[in-house]
Amino acid sequence: MMWLTSKLTRFFTLVKVLVRSNLILLLAALCVPSVAIGNDALNDLNDSQASQLESTKQWQQTLATARGETVYFYAWGGSKPVNDYLRWAAREIASRYKVRLRHVKVADISEAVSRLKAEDGSKSAIDLLWVNGENFSYLKEQKLLLGGLTSVIPNSTLLATEELSLRNDFGVPMDGFEIPWGVGQFNIIANENVFAQMSITPADILSAAKKQPGRMSYPRPPEFHGTTFLKQLLVALSHNDERLFELATPEAQQQLLPTLWNYLDKLHPLLWQKGSAFPSSNTEQLALFQQNQQAMTVSFNPNQISKEQDEKRIPQSAKRVYFEGGAITNSHNLAIPKGAQSPAGAKVVIHFLLSELAQERKLNGSWGDPAVITPLLDEASTLPAQQELHSSWQQIIEDTWQQRYGA
Repeated sequence: MMWLTSKLTRFFTLVKVLVRSNLILLLAALCVPSVAIGNDALNDLNDSQASQLESTKQWQQTLATARGETVYFYAWGGSKPVNDYLRWAAREIASRYKVRLRHVKVADISEAVSRLKAEDGSKSAIDLLWVNGENFSYLKEQKLLLGGLTSVIPNSTLLATEELSLRNDFGVPMDGFEIPWGVGQFNIIANENVFAQMSITPADILSAAKKQPGRMSYPRPPEFHGTTFLKQLLVALSHNDERLFELATPEAQQQLLPTLWNYLDKLHPLLWQKGSAFPSSNTEQLALFQQNQQAMTVSFNPNQISKEQDEKRIPQSAKRVYFEGGAITNSHNLAIPKGAQSPAGAKVVIHFLLSELAQERKLNGSWGDPAVITPLLDEASTLPAQQELHSSWQQIIEDTWQQRYGA
């Protein structure tokens, strides 16, 4: 029902756009009473809206201003598939728009945030950055980002905002200060005999651990995948309590967190190394799974299983499962600093990265990062989405876990 509601909302919004644009013939065709609203019709409408924005005087001026600009894009540089993808994108952008994209590789985006903090809104060496979570929250709060992006970048109309829960970033409204260009969705890759169903519960994990003692685990928090595993458990155990998506008050912590710790007290003795040690990362856990030392591994890419199976690194019989109620989903986003020297070029880069060409390449290339636009949504590459917890919960969960289990 939520999926249908989001489709109807987008449909009527786009019809209003079409009315204002006097596209009478198309509107008449859409208003035939017996015609159902399907994916193809909605995709065509989104494409039409993007095309209309592309033709506006404002966007044409942006394209003209961007020609010849160099955009310095501060982004994670620790992945060869990601780096290869951005090199391909740079070639395409230069050919199509005469804009030079320079990938400034950083180990952690906090390096860029620290630089922007020091610049304090003045002229910046950063034109575009890959950001989310607490870093975005800080930059938005300090008014260091350019706003209004969704109203001026044509391809932002293609975003699957409702389907993938793309309005908030770790509980903080994006409000046009950043635009999603990819998503991560928490899932578990497991041997075929571990879980009976494709959607699982905390009880299923506990049951599987009892049947296969010493064969299951999760990365040690604060490693991102390990922390997200804890958050998935907390959401499920608290029955999706709405307080998890708001600032973590002392009262909410006292009422919600004990259920998680009681569950882990039961689970840990059944895990690999009897819960006295944990894989340092999802990469280490994946290696243990590949070596058949563990019966599962965690992932934040719904397409990782197919990539691993294509390369014959894991069994073809392995299954991808996700938590009942949806996979925790958070987006990786693009933002333009207020002091960017090439803001027009940065907008053009974002526009291209949201195109069907760029999103399809990202999805089906070596990176395998899920698409965030409606024309490319499908059940194979994306999972039912669960909203990410408010960012204030993360540090609390990690610190308490460390106190209880980290010694």
